[in-house]
Amino acid sequence: MNGQQPQQPGQPGQQINIKIDDAILKGAYANAMGVSHAKEEFVLDFMNIYPWQKTGVVSARVITSPGHVKRIYKALDENIKKYEKQFGKIEEAQAPSAGEIGFQG
Repeated sequence: MNGQQPQQPGQPGQQINIKIDDAILKGAYANAMGVSHAKEEFVLDFMNIYPWQKTGVVSARVITSPGHVKRIYKALDENIKKYEKQFGKIEEAQAPSAGEIGFQG
């Protein structure tokens, strides 16, 4: 052994190779998001809402741990600040009014 500790996954300086399927690479558009949670997980539903048709569809669902959702929150906050510094203030989109969105099985 050379006296160095083996790096644990996620440590600074460690390179992680990520593969992405072509279907995922193209992305999924969403103009709304719903969030729910339990003690062990957060569920993020990304949706396309078509108000003129009064319908919508979930285009992606991400289920993650509370610790990871906190990291997502911080990453989004940092990137919004960088974006606004470069391009100007982002105006928040109007949220749907109460009762406009409901889920069907």
